[in-house]
Amino acid sequence: MNEIENIAKQMVAKGKGILAADESTGTMTKRLSSVNVESTPENRLKFRETLFSAEGMKNHIGGVILYDETIKQKTSSGKTVPELIKSFGSIPGIKVDTGAKKLAGSPDEKITEGLDGLRERLAEYYNLGARFTKWRAVYIISKKYPSALAIKSNAHALARYSALVQEAKMVPIVEPEVLMDGEHDINRCYDVTSSVLKECYKELKLHNINLKGTILKPNMILPGNKSKTKNNSQEIAKMTLKCLKENVPSEVPGIAFLSGGQTEIEATQNLNEINKINDTSFLMSFSYGRALQQSALKSWARDIKDINKTQKIFNHRSKMNGLSTSAKWNLNLEKQLTA
Repeated sequence: MNEIENIAKQMVAKGKGILAADESTGTMTKRLSSVNVESTPENRLKFRETLFSAEGMKNHIGGVILYDETIKQKTSSGKTVPELIKSFGSIPGIKVDTGAKKLAGSPDEKITEGLDGLRERLAEYYNLGARFTKWRAVYIISKKYPSALAIKSNAHALARYSALVQEAKMVPIVEPEVLMDGEHDINRCYDVTSSVLKECYKELKLHNINLKGTILKPNMILPGNKSKTKNNSQEIAKMTLKCLKENVPSEVPGIAFLSGGQTEIEATQNLNEINKINDTSFLMSFSYGRALQQSALKSWARDIKDINKTQKIFNHRSKMNGLSTSAKWNLNLEKQLTA
């Protein structure tokens, strides 16, 4: 099992994090439409290839989560996408769930599907170059949710997925995302996230998962986006660290936060604050999608041919997040990209 333990550590090594470029075709179409770019397989690849061949990859990106379409594509240089990623010193990974569907018995909530045929798909992805995987479960917060049913069934699916992934000699990213949609305060987010994490690790233990060969991708502890109370970065960091210390076993090598609706700056600042007070053995890192790509995408859409400008913006965002893994980020550094 040593190989997967090494891979897990490499993915979130100090100064590095994970680029989540695993948007489904539907999501990517929405993102490209929002910047008036036609969503074709060629355009989706062009944007991703621009990021994957940026200098920021070498220094700040330990792993890239790909989508089924992307892992099978060839780049303009003739290399496959995983080969390109590896040539920049990063590890290719793959999203393997097939999406969150209505949960029978509690149709307002979601269960993530994709276990059928997963063993065979994992073998194919391994041969294509993937060395880690991702599976996302989602939980809503309201007066009556999440239900025990949603918490238990998603934890069970995450554990079954993880067992199959480790059997296929890859690292599972376990992503139980408590969504920030709602009016709840930070304490409610803390309580729900604690319940979700407790159940996840109970199931992972039951399924004999080698926790040293996993990465956790959780939400930060935040108030709901419609909450009347706002919290500063220090409060968010304190609550997030407390929640993880109480609910995540110490064998887990790394925690790569999702950005989950935060702005680029918020996601960087909050991670920086967490690392300022991190007194655990966990490597606290990032696994961001929009919070790494949004500004780069806007720039790219303005001029698809100006690869340098887009890469410059992506390099900057990668560097800022890289610094936040060592608590070395500050707001003044953000202003350096105004050139």
